[in-house]
Amino acid sequence: MKQEVIKELSTADLIDRLEEEKKHLIRLRINHAVSPLENPHQITENKKTIARLKTELHRRKTEESNNKES
Repeated sequence: MKQEVIKELSTADLIDRLEEEKKHLIRLRINHAVSPLENPHQITENKKTIARLKTELHRRKTEESNNKES
Protein backbone atom coordinates (compact mmCIF):
# COMPACT_ATOMS: atom_id res chain seq x y z
CA MET A 1 0.00 0.00 0.00
CA LYS A 2 1.40 3.35 -1.07
CA GLN A 3 1.86 6.26 1.33
CA GLU A 4 -0.45 8.46 -0.77
CA VAL A 5 -3.28 5.95 -0.33
CA ILE A 6 -2.63 5.68 3.40
CA LYS A 7 -2.82 9.48 3.85
CA GLU A 8 -6.27 9.52 2.26
CA LEU A 9 -7.74 7.01 4.73
CA SER A 10 -9.59 8.14 7.82
CA THR A 11 -8.12 7.36 11.23
CA ALA A 12 -10.72 4.66 11.89
CA ASP A 13 -9.94 3.07 8.53
CA LEU A 14 -6.23 3.17 9.34
CA ILE A 15 -6.78 1.33 12.61
CA ASP A 16 -8.94 -1.30 10.90
CA ARG A 17 -6.43 -1.74 8.09
CA LEU A 18 -3.58 -2.07 10.60
CA GLU A 19 -5.37 -4.91 12.38
CA GLU A 20 -6.04 -6.65 9.05
CA GLU A 21 -2.41 -6.34 8.00
CA LYS A 22 -1.17 -7.72 11.34
CA LYS A 23 -3.45 -10.75 10.97
CA HIS A 24 -2.28 -11.22 7.39
CA LEU A 25 1.37 -11.12 8.52
CA ILE A 26 0.72 -13.80 11.13
CA ARG A 27 -0.94 -16.01 8.50
CA LEU A 28 1.97 -15.48 6.11
CA ARG A 29 4.52 -16.40 8.77
CA ILE A 30 2.63 -19.55 9.78
CA ASN A 31 2.21 -20.62 6.16
CA HIS A 32 5.90 -19.96 5.50
CA ALA A 33 6.90 -22.06 8.52
CA VAL A 34 4.79 -25.00 7.33
CA SER A 35 5.82 -24.86 3.68
CA PRO A 36 7.90 -22.18 1.96
CA LEU A 37 5.97 -19.40 0.28
CA GLU A 38 6.21 -18.96 -3.46
CA ASN A 39 7.19 -15.36 -2.87
CA PRO A 40 8.71 -14.81 0.61
CA HIS A 41 9.08 -11.12 -0.28
CA GLN A 42 5.37 -10.80 0.65
CA ILE A 43 6.37 -10.93 4.32
CA THR A 44 8.75 -7.99 3.88
CA GLU A 45 6.18 -5.97 1.96
CA ASN A 46 3.54 -6.66 4.61
CA LYS A 47 5.89 -5.51 7.37
CA LYS A 48 6.59 -2.30 5.45
CA THR A 49 2.87 -1.65 5.04
CA ILE A 50 2.34 -2.11 8.78
CA ALA A 51 5.16 0.34 9.46
CA ARG A 52 3.63 2.89 7.08
CA LEU A 53 0.24 2.58 8.78
CA LYS A 54 1.78 2.97 12.24
CA THR A 55 3.79 5.97 11.09
CA GLU A 56 0.70 7.73 9.73
CA LEU A 57 -1.26 7.01 12.92
CA HIS A 58 1.59 8.37 15.03
CA ARG A 59 1.86 11.47 12.82
CA ARG A 60 -1.85 12.19 13.22
CA LYS A 61 -1.68 11.62 16.96
CA THR A 62 1.21 14.04 17.39
CA GLU A 63 -0.47 16.66 15.17
CA GLU A 64 -3.63 16.33 17.25
CA SER A 65 -1.73 16.77 20.52
CA ASN A 66 0.18 19.75 19.09
CA ASN A 67 -3.08 21.40 18.06
CA LYS A 68 -4.52 20.93 21.55
CA GLU A 69 -1.49 22.61 23.15
CA SER A 70 -1.87 25.72 20.99
